[in-house]
Amino acid sequence: MSVSYPGESAEYRAARDRLLEQEAALRRLTEEVAAARRALPPGALVAEDYVFEEAGEDGTPRPRALSELFAPGHDSLAIYSFMFPGSPENDGPCASCTQFLDSFDRVVHHAGQRVSVAIVAKAPVDRLRAHAERRGWRNLRLLSAAGNTYQRDYLAETDGGAQLPMLNVFRHDGGAIRHAWGSELMYAPTDWVTLMLMPQYSCADINPFVMPDGGAGGSTGSPDAGAGQ
Repeated sequence: MSVSYPGESAEYRAARDRLLEQEAALRRLTEEVAAARRALPPGALVAEDYVFEEAGEDGTPRPRALSELFAPGHDSLAIYSFMFPGSPENDGPCASCTQFLDSFDRVVHHAGQRVSVAIVAKAPVDRLRAHAERRGWRNLRLLSAAGNTYQRDYLAETDGGAQLPMLNVFRHDGGAIRHAWGSELMYAPTDWVTLMLMPQYSCADINPFVMPDGGAGGSTGSPDAGAGQ
């Protein structure tokens, strides 16, 4: 079916139709990649039931094991590693991660109907709680990995101590927990996998005045989230 907008030129329509073919091909490829991701064989067994810290209702830190993060009836757990501290030179939270979590806080309950979700950071639990209160987060499950090696083991921390916004998925397999998938594209030379979670970059991609260089979805930079400290 051919469509057109009032007053458009033949040049625009020809270019837009060519782009439409590319968009359709990208959609098909995206679905193929998603199917291949779901078809991965079982990942490695998780050797340690990592113990995190989570703030109780009164703010008091309490231990919470990885195995306890699976909600009743769920066999999948997604853990997003929040870059807090943002870098070895910046003790505050990552602005881009904060921007993502601002929006994710409002939709996590939809995802949580099928998969358990947790946000993990290296910062102490009291700093996580204080930052969440400043941002108005009400629905995110925030945990501190300050006392374990989860971030390093699951590629969310470099040898130099820098934090990375990794996404890892775990599955219950009988009485054990297996690692199912991780955002390893983070380690590709020119890609930035967390963009797949950030709608603001999709908005930027369709606006030539926001991404004038035709960059890969904003992978060359991040808008300021006003994260605060």
